[in-house]
Amino acid sequence: MKILFVTGEFPPMEGGVGDYTREIALALAEQGCQVDVLTSIHAQPVAGLGVLPLVERWGWGSWRTLLETIHQTAPDVVHIQYQAAAYAMHPAINFFPRRLRLGASRPVTAVTFHDLKVPYLFPKAGPLRPWVIKELARSSDLAVTTNREDFERLGQDLGKPPAFIPIGSNIRCSPPEGYERDAWRARWGVRPGDLLLCFFGFVNDRKGVDTLLHALEQLVTQEDGPAKTTLLMIGGQTGASDPTNVAYLAKMQALIADLHLEDRVQWTGYVPAEEVSANFLAGDLCVLPFRDGVSLLHGTLHAALAHGVPIVTTQPRVALPEFTHGENVYLVPRQDPQALAMVIRRLARDPARRQVLAEGAKRLSEEFRWERIAAETLALYRGAGVGA
Repeated sequence: MKILFVTGEFPPMEGGVGDYTREIALALAEQGCQVDVLTSIHAQPVAGLGVLPLVERWGWGSWRTLLETIHQTAPDVVHIQYQAAAYAMHPAINFFPRRLRLGASRPVTAVTFHDLKVPYLFPKAGPLRPWVIKELARSSDLAVTTNREDFERLGQDLGKPPAFIPIGSNIRCSPPEGYERDAWRARWGVRPGDLLLCFFGFVNDRKGVDTLLHALEQLVTQEDGPAKTTLLMIGGQTGASDPTNVAYLAKMQALIADLHLEDRVQWTGYVPAEEVSANFLAGDLCVLPFRDGVSLLHGTLHAALAHGVPIVTTQPRVALPEFTHGENVYLVPRQDPQALAMVIRRLARDPARRQVLAEGAKRLSEEFRWERIAAETLALYRGAGVGA
């Protein structure tokens, strides 16, 4: 089977959609598929894949490159990895499956919605903005969601359920050779007996970083012994696609200063995957207080699961049967710094409970292995008649 992925970002560009595309493409290649990736000019080659960094801008002019590439590679499936920010908030990609339908002979078209954030059209576009999301789903042969919230919402919009295939971790549990936990913690000024909290992902208004910082301020204020609490912010700060992250980061840096937390918040910056892995393993708790509640759409959550780190996160807005409070995650109310601080303090004093959470997280991560995700994706293609 020949597959052409289309993605607005791809490594080394910073962004979860690009990382996801690399992992699913490699997993499909291991299952015997020929996989090409049409992406932005900033992408670089990946062994085993045909990376085609041909698109400078994702406007209407990108259609010509898309059509030429499809003609040259003759794929059985064209699969768009969609997140509005990855395409610079431009709607051209939303209408491309409709353009493909004009051809007499065409590949099957699929789209994976990594979220349902709407693109920019023009000032006061109003209802037209969500309409272009529906257009992309309706004009594609296959629509895929990665989380239950989007599955339910898109199903209501379309009048029929889309496919549901969760993502996996973009970061494997593979620290550098010779990794030693205490020595790695010492790099961040963390002594034996100190509490090291970790957060992973870009700093944006969906991640609840303000809640985390206010909770940290309470923990620091109420310290009653020599042990210190440090927060390690792992990974790149803003990513390559969403410019709004820059403004939010500036607000959080100002908040850190206002709360006098400069010596308690450490930033790794963008680092290689093995260093991300080492930082996860060095932490006592991974704290992910998502503003909208925990969701399977977050690659940062999947990375924490894959590392078997005890996770504190926020209560979901819809029922998520994958998560069991107190067994594979510890759930707290959304946007509640006091409750978050109280739970962190409780778990800091209970290593046995942290171990239960860590083991539960690792078990849950097995449900999101890339080979399983690739197999479900292949089954979806075949259900549409590809390779039949």
